[in-house]
Amino acid sequence: MERLRVVGGARLSGTVKVSGAKNSALKLMAATLLAPGKSKITNIPAIADVDFMAELLTRLGCKVEINNVAGEVSIEVPEVIGHRADYDLVRKLRASINVLGPLIARAGSAEVALPGGDAIGTRGLDFHMNGLSDMGAEIKLEHGFIVANTKQRLKGAVITLEFPSVGATENIMTAATLADGITTIENAAREPDVVDLGEFLISMGAKITGLGSHTIKIEGVKKLNSATHATLPDRIVSGTWAFAAAMTKGDITIVNGRADHLEMPLDKLVEAGAVITTVENGFRVKMDKRPTAVDVATLPYPGFPTDLQPMVITLNAIADGTSIVTENVFEGRFMFVNELMRLGAKIQVDGHHAAITGIDQLSAAPVVATDIRAGAGLVLAALVSDGVTIIEDAFHIDRGYPDLPSQLQSLGADVTRV
Repeated sequence: MERLRVVGGARLSGTVKVSGAKNSALKLMAATLLAPGKSKITNIPAIADVDFMAELLTRLGCKVEINNVAGEVSIEVPEVIGHRADYDLVRKLRASINVLGPLIARAGSAEVALPGGDAIGTRGLDFHMNGLSDMGAEIKLEHGFIVANTKQRLKGAVITLEFPSVGATENIMTAATLADGITTIENAAREPDVVDLGEFLISMGAKITGLGSHTIKIEGVKKLNSATHATLPDRIVSGTWAFAAAMTKGDITIVNGRADHLEMPLDKLVEAGAVITTVENGFRVKMDKRPTAVDVATLPYPGFPTDLQPMVITLNAIADGTSIVTENVFEGRFMFVNELMRLGAKIQVDGHHAAITGIDQLSAAPVVATDIRAGAGLVLAALVSDGVTIIEDAFHIDRGYPDLPSQLQSLGADVTRV
C-alpha cells in the first residue's frame, strides 16, 4: 500500500488553488444519466473517485472521456442506458448511490449494489428508498442490491425527510425531474453541493425552486437535455487548508476558496486566534501564535461540517486549553481519534463527545488513514509532530485531495510518497 512520509515542524506559507468539489463532481456525473447526448462537467478534481464514477457510467453504456489537464469530463449518454451497478465498483464509492434516482426516472428500473466508501458510520439508505417509494417506485433489498422498478412514470409527492440527508435529497430531486407532477422535499439538505446539482439540472431543463432552503420543489418535465456545467470549488479542501495554516502558525492564501461556504469553520478559526481576510477570488488565513482550544458540534449545513471534524480535533490536540467536540452526523468519525492518540494526543471519547486536552507538540509515530478526511487530519497532525510520521493507506487521501504532497511541498512542507 502507498504511504506518505511527513516530516514535522514546517510552517506552511504561500498560495494554494482549490479545484472542484469531490462531493459535487461525482453527483453531477451521475446526473448526466438523465439526458441522452453529450454533457460536459468542468472544474473536475483529479482524484481517484472521479475515475471510479467514470467506470460505473461506462458500464451503464456511457462513453466517458476524462481530461485531467483541462479538468474536464465529457459523458456521452445513449438513448438506452443500462440499469445495474455492480458491487466491485460500488463498494469503492459511496457516491455511486446517486445513480439510483436517475436510473429509476430514465430507465424505469435500477439494480444498485449497497455502497461502500468511507468507514465512518452506518449511513442507512432508508430515506432514499422511502422517498422514491413515495413517488411510485417498487423497491426492495435483494442479494446485496437495491432493486427498484416502476411500471409507469414516477409521480410527484410531498416527501418529508426525518434528517436533512444530502444523498437522499439529491436522489429524490434527480428522480423528480422526470416525474409526473410536482414533488416537494421538506427538511431538504441545504449544502452547496445540493445547490450545485440543482443548478446543473436546471441547465438541463429541469424546473426546480427552493435550492438552498429547507423546502425544494421540483415540477417534472417530459425530458431533459445534455448540458455543460462547472463544478463549484471544494469547501472541505478549502477548510483543510485553513486549518493547516492555523495549526502550523502559517500564512496561506486559498485561491478559489469560498469563505461564504465556510462561515462556521472560519468563525471557529478566528475564535482560535487566526486572522482571516478575503482576497480576490479566495481568502487568506494567517496565524502567529499557538491556537486557543475551541468547542465544536458538527451539524448539517450551514453548521460545522462533519468532514472537517478530524481537522478541528487535531487543532485542539495542540491548542492551549481543553475542548469538547461533538459528532452529530456520523458515529464512526471517532475512529480517527485512536490514530491521533498514537501521536500523543490527549483525548477521551464518550459516546459522540470527545474531550481534548491540548499539548505543546505531538510526537511522530506510524499511523493508518481510515477514510479520506481522517487521512487529511493525520497529515496535519504529522506536520505539527516532532520527527517523521509514516501514514499508511494513503490511497484514501488521494480520493479527496488532488496530489496533496505536491501542494504541501509548495508551501514548505517535507512530504513524500513512499
